[in-house]
Amino acid sequence: MRRDGHVAAFLLLQLPRRWQPVRVGISRQQFEQMQQRLNGKTSRAAVQCPAPRASRLAPQIILGIDPSLRGTGYGVIRTEKSGFTTLAQGTITCPKDWERSRCLAKISQTLRDVLRAHQPTVCVVEGLFFAQNLKTAIIMGEARGAAMATVAEAGLDIYEIATRKVKQAIVGYGAAQKIAVAKMVQRMLNLAELPAPDAADALALALAHAQENSRHGLNTPKKI
Repeated sequence: MRRDGHVAAFLLLQLPRRWQPVRVGISRQQFEQMQQRLNGKTSRAAVQCPAPRASRLAPQIILGIDPSLRGTGYGVIRTEKSGFTTLAQGTITCPKDWERSRCLAKISQTLRDVLRAHQPTVCVVEGLFFAQNLKTAIIMGEARGAAMATVAEAGLDIYEIATRKVKQAIVGYGAAQKIAVAKMVQRMLNLAELPAPDAADALALALAHAQENSRHGLNTPKKI
């Protein structure tokens, strides 16, 4: 038994070892940098860190719109290598005693002024929602239609993102409260003051669209 054990051990030691190249998902330059780091010969300047998320965004000016007959929010941001810049934000308010037609006209005219002043390259609006009240749904649809027609008239592509997805993208929770969205928007855009609720929602739409574009089309917003 002992002899057989020695023979077996000898045979195992004598077995030829075949070397096979292993494919690694890194470039030759990255491999050399790894070797230098292991040898302690690399300075901090030689280590290439991934670029910040904002630097991967294609430069564009995004108009976000949160349609409502009495308070349509809008926000315009510009994506840059260093992050985001707020160009405009506000709420198109209409008194309760105004006729609906007058409110729709003001929505269109105000958005035309915003389009002319800031020349956005794309627009994103809040996605459709299911309203239990038919009259409310019709009124909201009219405001949304007025806004979309004005933007389409300027030749911009229009996308829509559901409210829940916007909250998920900005706050990380699809059922977040409006105040939580506003605070996160203020932080992301470095705003001195908390934006008004409707304007904050519009800015959140623009930010969510910018983030979706940075993910290489994995969750492409719906074009309308």
